[in-house]
Amino acid sequence: MSSKPADILLVEDDDNDVFLIQRAFKRLDLPHSLQVVTNGEEAINYLDRKAPYDNLKFHPIPTLILLDLKLPRKSGLEVLAWIRQQSRLKRLLVVVLTASRETPDINKAYDRGANSYLVKPVNFHDFLEMIRTLDLYWLMFNEKPLV
Repeated sequence: MSSKPADILLVEDDDNDVFLIQRAFKRLDLPHSLQVVTNGEEAINYLDRKAPYDNLKFHPIPTLILLDLKLPRKSGLEVLAWIRQQSRLKRLLVVVLTASRETPDINKAYDRGANSYLVKPVNFHDFLEMIRTLDLYWLMFNEKPLV
């Protein structure tokens, strides 16, 4: 059983983490399209279809958003709050993928409507397992809302 190709928006400012996530998707041979933006403002512009993200063919509405919390320009929490206020986007699946294990960050993310909160593992093998599980749960077994 393999998951159907999905469009994923990765909101991550750390080049090393972007590389690790891309590498994990390749290593696991996942069929998904991974769009990357590097700050909260770009994430909002992408989701709001503002140039240069106004072409749906190249910048599709994501099935899933992987959202870091510590971002320049607008934080992940601000992006998440914005998404949940948009009638056409409020059902998007948003998984916070961050380094913070701080209880206030976890609580704020869920208070703003995160669907899940994952802490980035340090070990690449553990990171692969997390991405594999994320794929199985959110993209294969989970019933997705209509956006």
